[in-house]
Amino acid sequence: MLVWFAGYLEHYYRAFALFDYLSFRAIMSLLTALTFGLWLGPKVIRRLQQLQIGQTVRNDGPKTHLSKSGTPTMGGLMILASVFLSTLLWAKLDNSYVWIMLYVMGSFGLVGFVDDYRKVVRKNTDGLIARWKYFWQSMIALSVGLFIFFNADSPAQTQLVLPFIKELMPQLGWLFIPLTYFVIVGSSNAVNLTDGLDGLAIMPSVMVASAFALLAWLTGNSHFSEYLFIPYVPQASELVVVCTALAGAGLAFLWFNTYPAQVFMGDVGSLSIGAALGTVAVLVRQEFLLVIMGGVFVIETVSVILQVGSFKLRGQRIFRMAPIHHHYELKGWPETRVIVRFWIISLILVLIGLVTLKVR
Repeated sequence: MLVWFAGYLEHYYRAFALFDYLSFRAIMSLLTALTFGLWLGPKVIRRLQQLQIGQTVRNDGPKTHLSKSGTPTMGGLMILASVFLSTLLWAKLDNSYVWIMLYVMGSFGLVGFVDDYRKVVRKNTDGLIARWKYFWQSMIALSVGLFIFFNADSPAQTQLVLPFIKELMPQLGWLFIPLTYFVIVGSSNAVNLTDGLDGLAIMPSVMVASAFALLAWLTGNSHFSEYLFIPYVPQASELVVVCTALAGAGLAFLWFNTYPAQVFMGDVGSLSIGAALGTVAVLVRQEFLLVIMGGVFVIETVSVILQVGSFKLRGQRIFRMAPIHHHYELKGWPETRVIVRFWIISLILVLIGLVTLKVR
């Protein structure tokens, strides 16, 4: 929005040409989302408290979590609001990739909102029935895959990029659609599973979003994409603004979500953030890098799969409790130790993911 307005004013004041620079808009997007989130946070928390929208804590989990019962949840609404505001202000709105990101975040956020609403307002501990949650997630992800596939105007938009291999980037054809589906839905649920401790999910999300901002800039630049042997997708450059908005909104949320948390993001936040990360990975053609950089989310998800599988097949549990962050809590690790160590692991994995670009 501001880009269009600045383009008009540029005819009268040359200083408005600054809005043409992607780096300027990316920084301003982060700062706008951060500032707005910090301003909005206390208001959202106060309103959630007035409505008595509080977290319900499982009795079979770590006993230290019982004190968190009643903490306001659905704080992901402030993340969504901050991302939408900042993106609409600083991104070029004629870019279809920007609208894909907003569509995914808004749609998955709506699914998460319904789930949270049923849990904390209707007092239905099951929330949105699992099959319906999965159905709507699937419909949204498939619609994105179909839209990108049928509107792709260059082969680069549907190529498969493999880490450490630069000579081979096969065309996926129709396989692009199921891959998009699995990446978006899988990423959404992986972040949702990770969101179990104060700040545990949001900080890795900020790190991954920041890394994808860099990847979007490289993918949208013909010189750097050629140098790094990655697909050149011109539309991807505007995703920098969306990713920095997500990073800024995440940092603002962390201000209130850090231990001890004043608010939890709820499914409205975790599902939408995870889906956003999966979508940007698809758009910049770096699905495998998402697996590496989002390794903490992958580990959390795998721990649940292994726990359930082992119990059903052998009648025995591998971990004291899944997801795995609860396992370490039950081993006696303080919550803050689990959180910070997972943050450190996430940072290392993000750096490893970025290094693979040069290794290629």
